[in-house]
Parts: sequence; C-alpha cells; structure tokens
Amino acid sequence: MKRVFLLILAVVGVTCAMAQKPSLNKAYNHYYDKNFVKAKEAIDMCIQDEKLSTKAQTWLYKGNIYYFLSNEEYGAKQKDTTYQIIYPEAPVEAFDAFTKAKEINANAEAMDMLTAKEALPQLYPLLLVRGVDQLIAKDYAGAKSTLEKSISSYEMGTPQYPMNGEIYYYYAYALEMLNQKDDVRPYYEKAVKDGSTNSYVYIRLIESYKAENNPEMAKKALDNAKAKLPSNTGVALAEVDYYYWMKDSVKARNLLNAIPSYNITNPDELVNLSNCYIKEKRYEDAIGLLEKANRLSANNFVVLYNLGVCEYSLSEQLFNQYNKLAVFNPDDAHAVQYKHSSDEHLNKAAGYFEKARLIEPEDLNLLNTLRAIYARLQSPKYDEIDAIINRINGNK
Repeated sequence: MKRVFLLILAVVGVTCAMAQKPSLNKAYNHYYDKNFVKAKEAIDMCIQDEKLSTKAQTWLYKGNIYYFLSNEEYGAKQKDTTYQIIYPEAPVEAFDAFTKAKEINANAEAMDMLTAKEALPQLYPLLLVRGVDQLIAKDYAGAKSTLEKSISSYEMGTPQYPMNGEIYYYYAYALEMLNQKDDVRPYYEKAVKDGSTNSYVYIRLIESYKAENNPEMAKKALDNAKAKLPSNTGVALAEVDYYYWMKDSVKARNLLNAIPSYNITNPDELVNLSNCYIKEKRYEDAIGLLEKANRLSANNFVVLYNLGVCEYSLSEQLFNQYNKLAVFNPDDAHAVQYKHSSDEHLNKAAGYFEKARLIEPEDLNLLNTLRAIYARLQSPKYDEIDAIINRINGNK
C-alpha cells in the first residue's frame, strides 16, 4: 500500500513538473481559443526560458497575445466605464515584444498572428490611451515613455485612424510637466501639421514664442489658430493676451469687450477671461466669471485664489476711499459706509484664501496676503498664519 502511495506521488510530481514547463504550443492554443489571460500566463513562462527567449517567434507570440489582451480590456472599458483595467501595461509590453521580434528576425511570422511589421503601426491608439491614463495619474515620466512609443507607432506609416495631433499634444504636455520645456515646441508644431483642432495646442505654441520674445512667430501662430478655430474662445483670449503683451492695451481692450462671456462653460476659459478683467481692474466682472468657474470646477486652487485676489482688491479700493474722507471726518456717513463695505470684501477674501489654503497649505503668496488681511481685521488668526510663514521660511 505504501509503495502504491509513493508511486502515485511520483506520478503527480512528474505531471506537475510537465504542467509547469514553458510551452509555445500551449501559449498559441490559448491565443487561438481567445483566452488571452491564459495565453499571457503561458507566454510569460516562455519569455523566462533561457532558450525560448532567444527566438523571434516567442516574442512575436508575446506581442500578439498582449496586443489582443489589451484590445479586449479597452473594449470592455468602452462598454462599461466602471471596468478596471487589469493589465494596464499590456500595450507597452506588446510594443516592446514586437520590437524585439523584429530585431531578432524581421520576417518572423505565425499562423493567424500579426507580423511585427504589421502590428507595430497599429499600436498607437492603445499606447495613447495608456499614456493619457498615466498623465491623469501624474506619472509624467511613465507617460513620456509610453507616448514616445505611441508617436513611433503613429509615424511608421499612414495612420489608419488619424489622431489630429492629440498624441503630440499629450507628449508635449508630459514634457512640460517634467520641466523639459525647451523640447516642447516641435511637438506642438507637429500637432498643428497633423490637423489639430485643440485650442491648447495653438495657445501653448503662441506662449512658447512669447517666452523667447519672438513677436513675429507668435503672431504667425496666432493667425494660424484664428484661421483654424475662428470661433474658439480660448484663441480669442490668446489674441487679447498677445496685444497686452505687445503693450497695445487699446487693441487688447477692444478685443476683450467683443468676447461674449455669457455662453462660456469651460472653467479654464472663464479663468483666463477673468484674468483679463483683473488686468483692467474690472474686479466685479471677474468675480462673476470666477464664481461660475467655481460652480463648474469646485475646489480649484486658481479659481479660489483669484476670487480672493478680486475681493481683496475691491476692499483696498474702498479702504482708500474711506481714508480720503476719514482724514477730515472719520465719522462721516460716507466714510463709515466705505469702511463697512471694505471690511465685508476683506472677510470674503479671507474666506476664499482659507479655502485655497486647504488645497495648497504652504503657498507663501497666499499666506502673506492672509496675514495682511488678518492684521487689518485685527484677527487672532494673524498669529497662526505668522507662525506658519516663519516655520516655512525657517525650513528653507
């Protein structure tokens, strides 16, 4: 009995060992059955095998398996936005695998599978989606690497699905987030040549020329944007900003007044338009736009901070009016009203700055302004803010 038991154990052991052996046939069979998860498990074992990992066919199998696995996952995501991608790196792995297969043997092929030459130019949409996901997650280095591969795929031939510059735009954005701003412009220019209708592409291109003090090229980019996007609010605001930059405030003001603000629903455009109003000291108009932006995009630091700036500026204007009258008679009814209104705006400013402080608790510009406000209001919070500023400055 004992001998039979040992024999059974031996057979089981041999069977398990055989089951764990790397097998390209097993990977292919799972692929053929469209069981891409099982195919992935099988091909991953082959990639770890010293001999199989040197064969172009192994990498070709991996490229196809990972490509169709990724297609399957993102297809499920399109149908159900709550679907969680289990293998997010599959498009990148597919690209690398096809590249490796091509390096070993550019003519490698397998039945019912794409060759590396066929597959590589098709990967750019999946790589773009993965790169954008990484940007959203603020993995800018990862996004840069993924989007480089997307661009490489996109430029291998005539794209089946034109991206209209979006790959180049997102790659340029990744570079900006990595502070590689000197390398950005060629990709915005590529985006334009690729037929981009994204106003941010043109705006960032204009800004890049302004940054190097090149008004001629900035104007050329602006005119191109206006021709491509004649009714775009973002481009209209870029034109206003261009003329402010050129010190032609009359032209800028006329263009600003021609922009209809009532139908703007993009928070960024509302903020940009409000910035123009702030330049013109039209603080109440700016507040109206920023309040709308705040409703559309709650807990946005820039929106809250700028609301605080506007309320603080209105308070300063009213306080100056109070001072002019208080010199002669501090009890003058108009002087008292100016002081009361000034304090109201000051308290509103403090409220917005405090909300912004919850998002950026160590922003020194914000903290210094808050300290000045609390000094004016003779608030006990002055000491709290002063201590925070001293701590931050002491740590530098």
